[in-house]
Amino acid sequence: MVKTIFKAHLALFGANLIYSINHFVAKGIMPNKINPTPLGFFRVLGALILFGCVKFFIKEKIEKKDVFRLALCGLLGASFNQLVFFHGLSLTSPIDTSIIMTSAPAVVFILSAILLKEKITNYKLLGLSIGAMGAISLIWYGHASQGTSSFIGNLLVFLNVCFFSLYQVVVKPLMAKYHFITIIFWVFLFGLLFLIPIGLKDVIYNTNYGSFTLNTYLIIGFVIVFTTFCTFLFNIYALKQVSPSVAGSYTYTQPALSFIIVIILSVFFNNKTYADDISIIKIISCFLVIIGVYLISKKPKAVIN
Repeated sequence: MVKTIFKAHLALFGANLIYSINHFVAKGIMPNKINPTPLGFFRVLGALILFGCVKFFIKEKIEKKDVFRLALCGLLGASFNQLVFFHGLSLTSPIDTSIIMTSAPAVVFILSAILLKEKITNYKLLGLSIGAMGAISLIWYGHASQGTSSFIGNLLVFLNVCFFSLYQVVVKPLMAKYHFITIIFWVFLFGLLFLIPIGLKDVIYNTNYGSFTLNTYLIIGFVIVFTTFCTFLFNIYALKQVSPSVAGSYTYTQPALSFIIVIILSVFFNNKTYADDISIIKIISCFLVIIGVYLISKKPKAVIN
């Protein structure tokens, strides 16, 4: 049992390490080698193929009444969120991106309170206020900061968090009804259908494939195989062993991992590109968001009569 729990935590750490690395490697090829829209298109297409191969062994049909909800999930979780994420990342700092990502549980809480009528306690309200201060200060900080921070970029990354959080709320009833591979296959299928009219022109006519190097193809492959396919499987495996709150708490490791990656790039690879991206404002913002999400996730103590 202990060994299984350890593997679950290892899977969660691995998934968030991949996310943190992705912020840097994906930004490294945008927009010099590829624009954000085609990269998002390739990510969705590649993930659809991989999940489709797994879905081949799962014989499960979707009821007609669930098609609209799946289409909405595809729009929110595999098209809109991909577009705003890569466009945001191309404009802002990977560190800013990792900090903003920690606000996801708070956004899910807000949407759940509105759509699912979840109870709002004083702890949750206080946590929401503190977390909002951290997220807003970081996004606004992009106006005047040094380094690669960007107000528009940070705002787009936050919109990605909002879209994906809304997807998590909308998809929740389906998770109790279908196999998760069935759901994710249809989500990516609808996501691709929505992206075709938006991104196919850029993929065919506005991408200079002649400028691609081996490194470009490897990074695109990393985004598809590891950042999308493997991380999803890691998270699903972990959720079978630990609670969603424990799984969600691993999001907090992304800013720290991003700081470590910047230090490694600066010291060992003499890459100073992101050296100015670590600042006291970002560290404080990060702690505010983490404290806020902790308070939101805190369960009230049982009252003994």
